[in-house]
Amino acid sequence: MGPMRTPAVAGSFYPERPGELAAAVQAYLAAVSADASADAAPVPKVIPKAIIVPHAGYIYSGAVAAAAYARLTPLAGTVERVVLLGPSHTVALGAVAAPHAEAFDGPLGPLTVDREALWSLAGLSQVVQDDAPHAREHALEVQLPFLQTVLGEVAILPLVVGDVAQARVAEVIERLWGGQETLLVLSTDLSHYHPYAAAKERDAATAEAIEALAGARIGPEDACGCRPLAGLLAVARARGLRIERLDLRTSGDTAGPKDRVVGYGAWVLCEGSSR
Repeated sequence: MGPMRTPAVAGSFYPERPGELAAAVQAYLAAVSADASADAAPVPKVIPKAIIVPHAGYIYSGAVAAAAYARLTPLAGTVERVVLLGPSHTVALGAVAAPHAEAFDGPLGPLTVDREALWSLAGLSQVVQDDAPHAREHALEVQLPFLQTVLGEVAILPLVVGDVAQARVAEVIERLWGGQETLLVLSTDLSHYHPYAAAKERDAATAEAIEALAGARIGPEDACGCRPLAGLLAVARARGLRIERLDLRTSGDTAGPKDRVVGYGAWVLCEGSSR
């Protein structure tokens, strides 16, 4: 295996020891399963094409992310490629950045970068290969242990999305859409550092916009991943995907104080009807 991207936030955003990490992820997923078993409403039998998940430290957003990842367990053995899209927190970026690295390492082992998927983006001027936006970026890294737990060994295409117009992000997603072998994971948190009540009100409005597939209504103050989110929602609208909210909370609901919170949400997007 060639050049590998090493973990940036193992030991801070999530446990660094493999056994501890595996146990933590399993516990979050088990809690979702327990809640679902207690709910009389049946889960629609449709195949997820994309999920929207948060990317904070697991103590804050792990339970919210697990609500979406739990929906992916039936896809183990079917999904071969996961396209990860998230914002750039550490590098000013005016493009969609793919890595030169051939794999992303982590406590649960490496995941190979899908070079064939990357080659399919050839000719798109908004796509660059640049390791700098990936080096310290947590938004995509924190998804990997969940993916490895629910899907096993899959190839990934991690894309850090900077200040890129909705249509240009949608163009990238369309190139990568594929069939049942391809899953899209959109990483975003919601509002940042508002008092609890104000955050809940703001996040409720953002959730409504997401569920209306209206990315133009969502700005950087509403969701840090607003640009990749807008691209995904545009494609979802054009393709007639159905979206379902799975969870909507803040750090004040999970592990933090309520005077200055961050919002988190989880959604699943499916092709076709649930009937």
